[in-house]
Amino acid sequence: PEGLMSEPEFQRLQRSFAAHLRNPQRHPAPSGIEERRLAVYRQLFFNNLNGFLEKGFPVLRSLYDDTGWRRLVRGFFDQHACTSPYFLEIPEEFVTFLAETYQPGEGDPPFLAELAHYEWIELVLDTATDTVPEQGVQPGGDLLRGVPYLNPLHCVLNYRWPVHQIGPEHRPETPPEQPVWLLVYRNAEERVAFMEINAVTARLLALMQEQPLSSGEQLLQTLGDEMGFQDRVALLSFGADLLQRLRDRELILGARLQPTPA
Repeated sequence: PEGLMSEPEFQRLQRSFAAHLRNPQRHPAPSGIEERRLAVYRQLFFNNLNGFLEKGFPVLRSLYDDTGWRRLVRGFFDQHACTSPYFLEIPEEFVTFLAETYQPGEGDPPFLAELAHYEWIELVLDTATDTVPEQGVQPGGDLLRGVPYLNPLHCVLNYRWPVHQIGPEHRPETPPEQPVWLLVYRNAEERVAFMEINAVTARLLALMQEQPLSSGEQLLQTLGDEMGFQDRVALLSFGADLLQRLRDRELILGARLQPTPA
């Protein structure tokens, strides 16, 4: 193309050099650069990237031997054009690559992309800087009359595969019949925890975010209407128990007073 024909020599050299570092077997080294120096750059760049991915995806790494893992990382290094220059955002770029670009081979597990996403979410919550308001939230407040306050450091996830159970000793070959709902959050000890939930709990949590000024009782009524559940007494009993269990797990941090209508 005309644009490439007019490309300055130093930019052409940069592109050639970068392509060689990404995949030395596919792209020959630029002429005039000592092989010893090239080897140092090849090892430095690849090892830095590999180190970030090994730390960010320990379970995924444990499922591969050294050759298979290096093949996966090399594919990312060679094929994916990162949109961020920050090292801390490399894991997100890796997840995007696996979900949108990578073509799994015989040595790759069928849950590859979902497991990577799950491990990345753990990293996101571990490094998140959201803060909890010091005022206005009563830790022991009434969760039915008041407005339940959700821990902002949480994420509700829906997967085909039981990614929270996968490891070297458990590598399922077929997904379960029902999708898996997971709640991942950071607790008061600054540790990332998870719990398996059902679709009803997931919907209640979504309603809390969609209706941030609604009381627990109002949220449960909406949930009951959606489910076609008419027994109000049983609904509130079930809901109060569920809200309390979520508070015990530090997913609900307390209750706010519901705003008084003007």
